[in-house]
Amino acid sequence: MRHSITRRSFMKSAVAASALYSIMPSKVIGANEKVNIAFIGIGAQGGGIAKWHRGTGLCNVVAMCDVAMGSKQTAALEKKFPDVPKFKDFRKMFDKMADKIDAVTIGVPDHSHFPIAMRAMSHGIGVYVEKPLAHTFQEVELMMAAEKKYKVACQMGNQGHSGNNPIQFKAWVDAGIIKNVRHVDAFMNRGRRWHPWVGLDSFESQPQPESIDWDTWLATANYRPYNEKLHPGNWRSWFEFGNGAFGDWGPHTLDTIHRFLNLGMPETIEAVKLIGPKMHIFPMGSTIKFDFPSRGKNMPAMDITWYDGVKNLPPRPKELAEGRKMDSCGKIIYSDDLVFKGGTHSATLQIIPNDKMKQLQRDGKITKLTEKHSDHATNFLRSVKGEEKTRSSFDVSGPLTQVFLLGVIAQRLGGTLKFDRKTKQITNNDYANRLLVGQPPRKGWEEFYKL
Repeated sequence: MRHSITRRSFMKSAVAASALYSIMPSKVIGANEKVNIAFIGIGAQGGGIAKWHRGTGLCNVVAMCDVAMGSKQTAALEKKFPDVPKFKDFRKMFDKMADKIDAVTIGVPDHSHFPIAMRAMSHGIGVYVEKPLAHTFQEVELMMAAEKKYKVACQMGNQGHSGNNPIQFKAWVDAGIIKNVRHVDAFMNRGRRWHPWVGLDSFESQPQPESIDWDTWLATANYRPYNEKLHPGNWRSWFEFGNGAFGDWGPHTLDTIHRFLNLGMPETIEAVKLIGPKMHIFPMGSTIKFDFPSRGKNMPAMDITWYDGVKNLPPRPKELAEGRKMDSCGKIIYSDDLVFKGGTHSATLQIIPNDKMKQLQRDGKITKLTEKHSDHATNFLRSVKGEEKTRSSFDVSGPLTQVFLLGVIAQRLGGTLKFDRKTKQITNNDYANRLLVGQPPRKGWEEFYKL
């Protein structure tokens, strides 16, 4: 009991007058103590996240949860931790063990991020949430508010945001190398799970595997029968459960642009092109344009055009050397003076043509990156301990996610949406505005919206 109180007490008297107050976790863990962590979602991506955090050496695994516990998807981690308590329903795990958990990783379908994260934060538990942060614009709003209310360490899983890309991008903005950006082309031109489903836009009930807790898998969503087109993994294809290529690759591609160019929310979102649009499944390709207003010195009004779909390619920049291939995922940044070519995750920018970059290096305007810091998982766990500040905290990753969620609405409905940045409402389409909130939660799941 005495040990539990020490771990969970918040030392208000020590930090109330300190600037550290806003970043200290609501649980305080001793310098030599490890973080007691629970993994929620341990198959596929969730399993990778769990192994990554465990590999830091900074945590003790005290619980694991997965709706398909006992299946082949979870077998590897179950075998690795045979004595760790295991659950299919995260609510039961928190009911029984919340006071023994300091942090959780959440590697589950998009539509389930919100209830799990809200329940964890309400217990003062730090949360690492896979990207995108949540499934609806309103859910992100509530998660950002909960981060402030419960003062917990929060991290979205766009791991490149702890790499060299943000270090370089910020340094180049501070040095005036990146300035007066007018246009960005961002693209994801790889095949997606739903691309083979040319004639599909609905599904029928299939026999449910005995190992899965389907009710918990559905979480706040309306009831749908089990089908392999939903689980495992295919949920990303459906508007009702996933956020398509935007949710999957947007956080790895546009995070530094959004953060260090202070973009905030767009004023208009236009579906320039929808290839094979459907009612329930994401289109086979789309071109979505976001317009952002000016934001002060060296940050004029600019737009971002997003391209997804295997053959829906962005324009090839004339500055790119002949014979040099375009990447299948990445970005081209156009400013008044320079053009930058970038990839995803932690990949650093290049100035094209390469002669311009070499000249800036010779002039001493571009220097070698020397800053080093912890990786994304280590940063999260150290933040739970109060030793660092998460780099993709919800106040950073939340607005970024909301931009993509506005893009998803445009993919779904087509046309042009006008967004009021002050009221955070879509002003020219009532149905689109209702999609900011989405469907009411299924009966029995309302509590998470009140935390």
